[in-house]
Amino acid sequence: MEIMSRLTNVVKETSESGMDSCPDDIGTVEEVPEDTILSRQTSVNLVPFIGQRFVSQDAAYEFYCSFAKQCGFSIRRHRTRGKDGVGRGITRRDFTCHRGGYPQIKASDDGKLQRNRKSSRCGCQAYMRIVKRADFDVPEWRITGFSNIHNHELLKSNEVQLLPAYCTMSADEKSRICMYAKAGMSVRQMLRLMELEKGVKLGCLPFTEIDVRNLLQSFRNVNRDNDAIDLLEMCKCKKDNDPNFKYNFHIDANKRLEQIAWSYASSIQSYEAFGDSIIFDTTHRLDAYDMILGIWIGVDNHGTNCFFGCVLLRDENTESFSWALKTFLEFMDGKAPETILTDQNMWLKEAISVEMPRTKHAFCIWHIIAKFSDWFSVPLGSQYDKWKAEFLRLYGLQSVEDFEVGWRDMVDAYGVHGNKHIISLFALRTFWALPYLRCYFFAGMTSTFQSESINAYIQRVLSAQSLDNFVEQVAAAVEFKEPGPRQKMQRKVHKISLKTGSPIESHAATVLTPYAFSKLQEELVLAPQYASLMVDETYFIVRIHTDMDGGCKVIWIPHDEFISCSCCLFEFSGILCRHVLRVLSTNNCFHIPDRYLPVRWRDVSTSLTKPFQTFTSEEHAEKVQLLQSMVSTLLTESVETEERLDVACDQVADVLSRIKEFPRPGHGCDDIGYNSPPDSLILPEVEDSDGFVHGFADGNSHEITLGKMKERRLRDGMNTFRKRRRCSVPCCGQYGHDATDCPMMEGGDLNGDGLGFL
Repeated sequence: MEIMSRLTNVVKETSESGMDSCPDDIGTVEEVPEDTILSRQTSVNLVPFIGQRFVSQDAAYEFYCSFAKQCGFSIRRHRTRGKDGVGRGITRRDFTCHRGGYPQIKASDDGKLQRNRKSSRCGCQAYMRIVKRADFDVPEWRITGFSNIHNHELLKSNEVQLLPAYCTMSADEKSRICMYAKAGMSVRQMLRLMELEKGVKLGCLPFTEIDVRNLLQSFRNVNRDNDAIDLLEMCKCKKDNDPNFKYNFHIDANKRLEQIAWSYASSIQSYEAFGDSIIFDTTHRLDAYDMILGIWIGVDNHGTNCFFGCVLLRDENTESFSWALKTFLEFMDGKAPETILTDQNMWLKEAISVEMPRTKHAFCIWHIIAKFSDWFSVPLGSQYDKWKAEFLRLYGLQSVEDFEVGWRDMVDAYGVHGNKHIISLFALRTFWALPYLRCYFFAGMTSTFQSESINAYIQRVLSAQSLDNFVEQVAAAVEFKEPGPRQKMQRKVHKISLKTGSPIESHAATVLTPYAFSKLQEELVLAPQYASLMVDETYFIVRIHTDMDGGCKVIWIPHDEFISCSCCLFEFSGILCRHVLRVLSTNNCFHIPDRYLPVRWRDVSTSLTKPFQTFTSEEHAEKVQLLQSMVSTLLTESVETEERLDVACDQVADVLSRIKEFPRPGHGCDDIGYNSPPDSLILPEVEDSDGFVHGFADGNSHEITLGKMKERRLRDGMNTFRKRRRCSVPCCGQYGHDATDCPMMEGGDLNGDGLGFL
């Protein structure tokens, strides 16, 4: 209180000194030519130029906003090319002057009064255009168009700050205002103190007294004394309605909520299947309540972000993070993830080492790269882009030795020996550099391409602003785009496209989800560009066909169905690499061993996770393959309409009831795991790149158009599936007919090709 009293006295004395409002520093900007305006900038880095790069749209927007403020105008987001969540997402963005375009005339309804408010738009042509590029597999935004020619007067420095775009407060400023309000300071005292802290003249803050009063009113609208009670009551109510909902909390001696964490039943179920690799994001705060928001998220088998849990923490320290991690493990029955990605937070790093000692901890690379502009653009100057490209090259290297040698060469070449950020990055290299992380599974979440989708997912959670309804709002946000079973089945049916004609590709297409299959397919397409050189029976060197040395080392033991590559792509992502696929194809292996099609990337409907009882393995395998094909066709046809799906569910339920009436086999039978033999694959139909549907039986390929596939319809209100008969005629052996109607028997000709449509 003594310090605050002294601080208040200083504010009063300063306020009574009679300082005038800030003079006009810029003058009449509109009367000078454009090149003079640009030359007056305090830093050349504030002048947009063609080819300038940014890590994100937001970074480009903030940069252009700073430039516009110095020139005397504000900006707004204009046209885009592309759409979030569709294809490649947004690939182009235009920012224009706030007076660009013309006002739209709104049709007025009869009898309704319209506000006669004049628009400020006058068709100004000033703009900045950015386009998304992906050099070195890292997405960046570059300026491709820029014009600073205005057809209106530009504002003076003391006028431009009154534009709505600049009447904003940062998170730090809101936190300070909240702190000052708790200390009992008046609004004018707050403004004067912040002017002194920032070194600006009276009235030159980017917000006004009215903005501060509105902010304080929004704080008062929240009954802070009842925050904890209301939130805990909501959690208790949800727990009563859903016994699988879990939550935990801690309240201090003053009955103030210190920590609270919760997880939904669906989140716990998702974690059981996809909790091997997770992200714990703690980079956001709820400013109105002065609490850190932590979110646990992961990636499911369809490459979709899934929500695992949420936590609110009053303090950012090791003790708080330890409580959060311990509570999360309690929610998940003590199951710790194999790997966890976080921000570069040392308190969190220490907490993870204690609470999850067997979990590999790594830093999100996109959080690190986002700081490069602030860290290195000034000391490196014009060499910044070249240095960044070299950093990304080192980041993606295969071996630790190459990385460390290359890092030393990079430090010497750019003279950054004493840079504190370079020293820190190298000291923590095992937490972010891929050569140190490739032997751990991260489900593809280290890719910078995942950053935008993950950030968009987190923003959905952040859209919940009211703490007393926060739990329900988060639930609604994370469930907004969760696909149901029908959407997942339709996604599998319609998006698989064969490109190589390889039996390996066909086999994988029936097991993996479309997301995982697309990743494997990328490797399959590139595999023919590599040469496979046998060193001995189990050791191969695989390298690009134009290289004379180097390459990856592949170990393959056929009788054990064991294969491994030095690039560690399978260990890192769960997807076989092009080097392994090249060795398999050149050695006449036509299917991927079951262990290298991980359950976490499989389509749930086609995953075979349990061994089957068998009497004669060959006969049993054929029947299982036949059942697989029929089930896949059932799914394909059933999801076409709601009526088909209802009939299919009813009929399958009846069939299961009948099956369960039969006695189970005795324990004397051998248990074997089913693996598809390469010479007798029967695959459900998948679409190739030419629009045909392929089926495979005994190694022979048959084509059926998609139109013929859809000609199968319901009969008498229910789906009927004919038993697939196998022909016993020699040299035929096809499914779909028997010896009585075999096409090879027509005219007594047994020398035909025996091919027929299924």
